[in-house]
Amino acid sequence: MKRGVWIILLALSLSACHHADDTASYLQTTALPAHFPAISEPAHNLSTEAGIRLGEMLFFDPVLSGDGSISCASCHFPTQAFSDTLAFSKGISGKLSLRNSPPLFNLTWHQEFFHDGGGKNLESQTFGPIQHPDEMGANLKASIARMQAQALYRDAFAAAFGSDTITSAGIARALAQFQRSLISADSKYDRWIQGIENLNSLELEGLALFESHCAGCHHPPLFTDLAYHNIGLESRYTDAFEGIFQGRFRISYDSADLGAFKTPSLRNLAYTFPYMHDGRFQSLDEVLAH
Repeated sequence: MKRGVWIILLALSLSACHHADDTASYLQTTALPAHFPAISEPAHNLSTEAGIRLGEMLFFDPVLSGDGSISCASCHFPTQAFSDTLAFSKGISGKLSLRNSPPLFNLTWHQEFFHDGGGKNLESQTFGPIQHPDEMGANLKASIARMQAQALYRDAFAAAFGSDTITSAGIARALAQFQRSLISADSKYDRWIQGIENLNSLELEGLALFESHCAGCHHPPLFTDLAYHNIGLESRYTDAFEGIFQGRFRISYDSADLGAFKTPSLRNLAYTFPYMHDGRFQSLDEVLAH
């Protein structure tokens, strides 16, 4: 695995950024197109090069899982915009999950996480998949003990947080920093907005249709409104499995949120199939037909 700071572009090329000021966030030095919003991250966990590198190590290392067999990257492939190609991924227990693995890019602008928004920040949501018995099945005390025994991790934590004592909070902070560094901002659309590249006639026709019919929920430049909508995928919503099929209602208990799921970004669609929260559609043709 290549060690480095990753900026994920639409074409999935990798680019390093440079730390100019140790008192400011490392992400704030990342060059973004002018049509993008400013970088957003919490003041208590501003990103540093060392923090992002540590988060990358943790993301790709199965040391965090209960039996050392899977990592975060087992369900979030870099080559698929940090999603995978399965409707439902299989975790440490061998059971299939009940939701499609979401892609991981532009999360620095998200305020809530998971398909129903049940995660309130990147730091705390980390513990859900890591500790869930059907996902990574980690016993954090055991995982931390394994890492504490490795000089590589002691040194990496010391560089990132000033102490070689490994903690669950440090793990969460580092993974959050790494995920916030995954930025998708260099599509042909972005280059067209900047006047660098032209769209052909068919692309311009598609853009006009998109702006008339789709942009209401898929706002540029993130191509999501970060809100929750019921788009008619089901007519009945069972409360089985702790209400996971009920969408946002599971979190809000607002009847208006029954069957509503978070608007996915339309970036990197060539890589993030299958589509919808349950991966029911294999192709964009099926999505558009719905």
